[in-house]
Amino acid sequence: MNSLFLSLLLVSLLFVKSFSEGQGKKWKGEGTTQNLESIVIGRCYEYTRIVNPSVGEKNCSELWEAFKNAFIKKDPCNIRPSDYELFINLSLHTIPPNKSLFWENNQQLVNSFSGRTRRYMSLGDTLFGFFGDLLNWCGQANSTGLDYDSCPTTEECENNAVESFWQMASITYAQHSSGVIHVLLNGSAEGGAYPVKGFFADYEIPNLQKDKISEIVIWVVDDIEGPDRDSCGIHTVKILENRLKTLGYDLTCTDNYKSVMFLLCLDHPDHSKCAFSSSAPAAQRGPTSSDRGGSWNKLMFVAFVGFLFRSALVY
Repeated sequence: MNSLFLSLLLVSLLFVKSFSEGQGKKWKGEGTTQNLESIVIGRCYEYTRIVNPSVGEKNCSELWEAFKNAFIKKDPCNIRPSDYELFINLSLHTIPPNKSLFWENNQQLVNSFSGRTRRYMSLGDTLFGFFGDLLNWCGQANSTGLDYDSCPTTEECENNAVESFWQMASITYAQHSSGVIHVLLNGSAEGGAYPVKGFFADYEIPNLQKDKISEIVIWVVDDIEGPDRDSCGIHTVKILENRLKTLGYDLTCTDNYKSVMFLLCLDHPDHSKCAFSSSAPAAQRGPTSSDRGGSWNKLMFVAFVGFLFRSALVY
């Protein structure tokens, strides 16, 4: 009786183990974004029809298939940047000279400042970057389905689907940037404005094409309510400046670039950092609404006194 019980228990444990393995390993990261296919195909049409029609016609369904085939039915920890090569080639388009905007630790600000290609074209403003921006995805080995429960983080394995995608996208973006290159860094970031290990340092700087670049312009901008941890000429920004000079680039660096500060101050109009000085007085077309009543009363008073004075002269 005991032997039968132990045999049944062993079979049950083996079944549970086999079932768990068949379901796929659970990771620490968030799972694939729900409705991923619909989102990225919709983004493709939005980009080619509205955001940047100059890229011309793109087969959005074909782009989805090339994107998906880069990681589907593969070990989620064995996805290489080169697996996305077909997708990148199909989605590639011209990046206008003087429009490239690289960044670290300030994605939301960069998205606002670029103006969806109107002012600059950051990686997220290219078609291939727009395709995957702020999304998450991964597949499962030996399965055609996406894993909606969990995906590996970079700490668990660097060669995951998302990390490898952005490595390939960053390399491609750097290779096709030209003219004046702009770099927007966060001077309030913990650890410094320029991470010595990051996408800009590891994948973008090494792939810049020096013969196509006239100058690199660095902007170090502090958060409005954040500390001033890093600036031009010191700390990690100095490391970046030295690296670029060693590579032979001409560069300039500006702290708290005013155009970016104006944008930040839209959300903090009363902050002391947003009290911009001006060399000329602001133009005023007339009294403000709060002053109009006082001005009218003064005018009427003067007119009334003048009337009394003239009446006194007559009589």
